Amino acid sequence: MALLITEKCINCDMCDPECPNEAITMGDFTYEINPDRCTECKGHYDTPTCQSVCPITNCIVTNPEHVETEEQLFEKFVGLQGLA
Repeated sequence: MALLITEKCINCDMCDPECPNEAITMGDFTYEINPDRCTECKGHYDTPTCQSVCPITNCIVTNPEHVETEEQLFEKFVGLQGLA
């Protein structure tokens, strides 16, 4: 599953530089996560770094529109890293 930044975002700039896949960018009003690039940090870290640095509770959540298995997330990681 890709992650989603909710309207609780305060644009603190903590998540963007932490994303190893460059999936986070500034949207019109708040930061957004590109689901095609988000692997929930699979292949990089044990937990999503954006969630761990975000100062707002439940601001970055699972995106219900982009449900993926652990295997699919890892395959996406492999593709993004050019390891395939």
